Amino acid sequence: MTVLVTGGAGFIGSIVVEQLAEQGNDVVVFDNLYQGHIDAVHPNAKFIKGDLADVPTLRQVFVDHDIESIMHFASYTLVGESVSHPFMYLGENVTNGLNLLHAATDNGVKHFILSSTANLFDDPETIPIAETERIVPGSPYGESKYILERFLHWLDKTKDLRYTALRYFNAAGASVERGEHHDPETHIIPLVLDVARGRRDKFTIFGNDYDTHDGTCVRDYIHVLDLAQAHILSLNALKDGGPSRKFNLGNGNGFSILELIEVARKITGHSIPTVFGERRPGDPDILIADSKTIRKDLGWQPQRPDLEAIIGDAWNWFQKNPNGYSK
Repeated sequence: MTVLVTGGAGFIGSIVVEQLAEQGNDVVVFDNLYQGHIDAVHPNAKFIKGDLADVPTLRQVFVDHDIESIMHFASYTLVGESVSHPFMYLGENVTNGLNLLHAATDNGVKHFILSSTANLFDDPETIPIAETERIVPGSPYGESKYILERFLHWLDKTKDLRYTALRYFNAAGASVERGEHHDPETHIIPLVLDVARGRRDKFTIFGNDYDTHDGTCVRDYIHVLDLAQAHILSLNALKDGGPSRKFNLGNGNGFSILELIEVARKITGHSIPTVFGERRPGDPDILIADSKTIRKDLGWQPQRPDLEAIIGDAWNWFQKNPNGYSK
């Protein structure tokens, strides 16, 4: 049986594919290369260039391959962009996800892993944030993921499609062979490392008056390899007959922007100049995940929880791949 990974040429998807393939799974990657890279696809995976909006091409995948399970990463993922262009997110993210779900249920797919988001929790009442926290999506992006979670809830009941929704915070780091290459880049660790690499003059910190120990935002960063492990554990649990679940993912520890930059300075040996800018509207003081449920239920345990490992692995990948992926 085969695992279909949509968005499997992107940052997180490609590293999940790498881990699946190296564990002996048959993997098909379906990606339109909007933010993915053909060089990122593991050589043992079958690559199909396609868009989830192209229903005939999508459905042909199920004709040509014995798809038993799906991991769904393909999505527009920028919170700010979703506010500026809500129809891309509430429209295309949802419609494309439904195209995939419709094809999956029509073709007897048994297991579905959704790459969801911590942006479901824009105004948490309790920190760390548990699965029982009230859901208040913080953007059209978060809303689009929540809509797909609700569809999965009903498909579990009506079509016997068991699923796991993984809501995670800030994925970062790299494997030895695969890392982060976006255009444009919006994630904090690559942007900070761009200064150390001479690609930017300085890094702008948005706000220094938050209610935290040093005035800068505190966030929960998770190593992409630990995230990949969580996806594979979740899939294996479904294959073993486990029920549908929702898990929040993170280290459970928060790091401030200033702490992150100090670690990056230590690892790179670069001064990494910074300036303070205005606070961005809607940025909470602290976001930290409570991952006790997945630790208890699936035995998930982050192997690289500290910033030194996360930033160090990202830095090593950039040193080996100064221009990212070539194609």
